[in-house]
Amino acid sequence: MISSAKNKELQQEIIAALKTVEDPEIPVDIYELGLIYEVKLDDQGGVEIDMTLTSPHCPVAESLPVEVEEKVKAIDGVEAVKVNIVWDPMWDKDMMSEEAKLELGFL
Repeated sequence: MISSAKNKELQQEIIAALKTVEDPEIPVDIYELGLIYEVKLDDQGGVEIDMTLTSPHCPVAESLPVEVEEKVKAIDGVEAVKVNIVWDPMWDKDMMSEEAKLELGFL
């Protein structure tokens, strides 16, 4: 069973790992782009991630979720990872962080 403090630490490690994954079409990581909707952890080290893509026709629709799964699975304490691609709500540029908007010239 994972303690509350360990759970928070693990959550931060997962976010850090997600920030190493970039959308190849947009030079910003998927977390700052707002593609990660939810990260859920259970007491046994299981992680479930709800994410979306910038478009249903995204050329990395096959490889990006696999990369997310591999990077999160590599974290010590993570036992299993499930990545769900969701389309509701549809992604738009307003979901980006201020940092991403600034980097891409939207601010």
